[in-house]
Amino acid sequence: MNIRERSEEREYEFLAPNAAKSREAVREREETPCPLRTEYQRDRDRILHSKAFRRLKHKTQVYIAPTDHYRTRMTHTLEVSQIARTVARALRLNEDLVEAIALGHDVGHTPFGHVGEFALRDLLGRFHHNEQSLRVLSVLERDGRGLNLTEAVRDGIEHHTGDVQPKTQEGMVVRHCDRIGYLCHDFDDAVRAGMISAEDLPAEVREHFGTTHSSMITAMVTDIVTTSLAAGTVGLTERTTETMTVFREFMFEHVYAAPPLMPDRERAYRLVQELCKYYLEYPERLPHSNGSVSTTEIVDYVAGLTDDYAIRLYEEIFLPRYWQ
Repeated sequence: MNIRERSEEREYEFLAPNAAKSREAVREREETPCPLRTEYQRDRDRILHSKAFRRLKHKTQVYIAPTDHYRTRMTHTLEVSQIARTVARALRLNEDLVEAIALGHDVGHTPFGHVGEFALRDLLGRFHHNEQSLRVLSVLERDGRGLNLTEAVRDGIEHHTGDVQPKTQEGMVVRHCDRIGYLCHDFDDAVRAGMISAEDLPAEVREHFGTTHSSMITAMVTDIVTTSLAAGTVGLTERTTETMTVFREFMFEHVYAAPPLMPDRERAYRLVQELCKYYLEYPERLPHSNGSVSTTEIVDYVAGLTDDYAIRLYEEIFLPRYWQ
């Protein structure tokens, strides 16, 4: 029995009955098993080493072109992964599967985060970052061969948001922890930016979650663990769910759609749309184009840009240069 097989055996001994087991993982294309790592470990490693994951460090979370201490899309992803692993361990779920889903859930985000996502959706009629995350990892990585991820990881990434819920308990953990993560760390960044203070929070949020980044995460994680252990399936109490909704509405009003952020958000929205329109009009000018380019390829390119690269590309295409 090799190291991987021993790890698989321990999953049946230790993990909860409703946890996903690595031995039962299914890939679209069959592969020779690794002697050291389980299938979900392999998926986690493939995502972590992907180019799309590395680009997250230069993509917006909330603040465009932030200073060093504000979250980027990558730090958001790492925080979600940490929170989700804490929950998974407490519930005896598969931590490797949770981590793989968490690390891959946002790799399909556009430059400037949700602003770019809305820009492409409004222009094209449909664009969702969760669907693009799945496409990036399953189709675009490895020069078009994709990472051949397991079914459970693909499902968790695609359904970490939206109307359809993940099929696994591990996918549900990431779905909840994504929301926990962005509410708490976006609040923390907004306080640092001087946009809001703890005293501005609705009374219900202060009473139920506290007023610090740490107390908020602790309250929500404790709720999801105790509730899920009692119910046998991943979920939150009704009160916590309602308070999170109040918190989210507060954040939209005072942070995400706050007047101080809107000018740069509008600029970023137009920039993403103008780049996409440019390549739709001149598809032959798309980098690495062979002359025959589809709309999907253009969207893949624009959506994959980092904030800085998108700005430089816009300047190169649309701004006049002094004659030398």
